[in-house]
Amino acid sequence: MLVDHEFSDDAAVVRGAGRDLILTADVIAPLVDDPETFGAIAAANSLSDVWAMGGEPRFALNLVFFPDDQLPIDVLDAILAGGARICAAAGVAVVGGHSVRDPEVKFGLSVTGEVAPGALWTNRTAAAGQALVLTKALGTGIVGQAIKKGVASEAAIAAAVTSMTTLNADAARIGHDHGVTSATDVTGFGLLGHLRNIVRGSRVGARIALDQLPLLPGAREYFEANLCPAGSKANRAFVAELVRWADGTAFTAESGSGERELLASIACDAQTSGGLLLCLPADRAASCVAALRGVGLPAARVGDLVAGDSIELA
Repeated sequence: MLVDHEFSDDAAVVRGAGRDLILTADVIAPLVDDPETFGAIAAANSLSDVWAMGGEPRFALNLVFFPDDQLPIDVLDAILAGGARICAAAGVAVVGGHSVRDPEVKFGLSVTGEVAPGALWTNRTAAAGQALVLTKALGTGIVGQAIKKGVASEAAIAAAVTSMTTLNADAARIGHDHGVTSATDVTGFGLLGHLRNIVRGSRVGARIALDQLPLLPGAREYFEANLCPAGSKANRAFVAELVRWADGTAFTAESGSGERELLASIACDAQTSGGLLLCLPADRAASCVAALRGVGLPAARVGDLVAGDSIELA
């Protein structure tokens, strides 16, 4: 066992013959109405954990929870087709799976990947002085809430779906090219929650520049309309003890008013199939961001790792 769950890494890693094995599983409930799109989002979300560890996904098993006594099998066929499309694009073979009759639809993958010696990224391998680069925009949880309430615009839905179905393969490849030593994918615990795992695992502090965070269209407006998922609110409460404002004022579990409070809450938004948060040498951050934007990702340098044990928001 090379990586276990002690510091909440995105996947487990075990010693293999020549290349080490990455093992992960992830299942989600629908965020959108279209079943094929939901299947694609769920598959991209599951595969992301392997890229977050610096590896390549190779094989997958479908994990299906479906009320076949309430919905037609055509819906399940469409979900599986969406997952298969994403896996094919990633070069991942779907080799089987398991289904459960369940009153609530859920879908995901159990994924096996591999990583070459020396290429592994974990929450324990970051260092003070490195830059933090985020590869995708934030706000899928907030936009998803707006979709559930029937108030999301077509533009906001399209942008969120495009983001959630974009694979993190290019981001991982570019990260390797630019000396990344540690990474995590920004998913259910939000940006600050996943950064917390790196801070704890690598025994460093972090500074986040809130005004540099890339946001999905609609994320700001829907949050201001109180369309914030319960999971995102819980994330803010979860990280509050570790977070502080750069001006010395106390950071609280409850969101206050003003621009910085809004951005801090979006930094806690529970993401689905979010981007990678990359830790890399500061002098390579600009070229890394340029390369990521060159493949169509809305990447930005969002902060730095420093000596300490807390997350400072500026």
